[in-house]
Amino acid sequence: MKRVTITLITIFLFFSTEAVIVLAGKAQTGDDRFISYVVDPKKQDVKLYWKDDKNQNFKSIQNLKTWLGKNKRNLVFAMNGGMYRADNSPQGLFIDNKITLSALDTSSGRGNFYLKPNGVFYISNDNVPFISTTTNFKDNGKIKYATQSGPMLVIDGEIHPAFKAGSTNLNIRNGVGVLPGNKIVFAMSKSPINFYDFAMYFKTLGCKNALYLDGFVSRTYLPEKQWMQTDGNFGVIIGVTNAAH
Repeated sequence: MKRVTITLITIFLFFSTEAVIVLAGKAQTGDDRFISYVVDPKKQDVKLYWKDDKNQNFKSIQNLKTWLGKNKRNLVFAMNGGMYRADNSPQGLFIDNKITLSALDTSSGRGNFYLKPNGVFYISNDNVPFISTTTNFKDNGKIKYATQSGPMLVIDGEIHPAFKAGSTNLNIRNGVGVLPGNKIVFAMSKSPINFYDFAMYFKTLGCKNALYLDGFVSRTYLPEKQWMQTDGNFGVIIGVTNAAH
């Protein structure tokens, strides 16, 4: 009887349709509502991009991809990386290769960016990812890349208190979370979704903290999953690259 029970549990786990299936201790993103990508910043080259070497805004994923190709880099993954102003400048904090190009925004206002708590996604000089609420964020001088956005999706393991289950506020949404083991998960909904369900996805994956990046303008480039959106008119773009062959 015990053997039958164990077998049934194994079958259930294998065919589970939950957002995360844990096999051999590794989180697998398996929810068809989302296009997602897990990054190990200790092993992969993940950067935040805004302007090229001629001080021109990249704006689109295609422009970034073309520029990287000219510099012998292959774009593996890309996603818009936070909200931006009319001139495509980052809204709030932006740190590029240890240089602060846009200051932290601690003010109040209208719109998703100011739905407090908002937050900051950043990568330290030793390639460790973090997500912090804006209030708790401290620039210790050891930050390689950072982008500010809002609202937070998950805060210390809990869904943002302003989000309501069953909300009819639906939109395409993309965001970022930090997984156990200091890995990063980027995700975008394939169809309109409310904030609560989007945040729940990151929580189910095991993210203690996750940050909303943007909404209907969101785009993701991930050729390994046959998802190749290369348009857009963004501020910051998050990119993962490897050496071009």
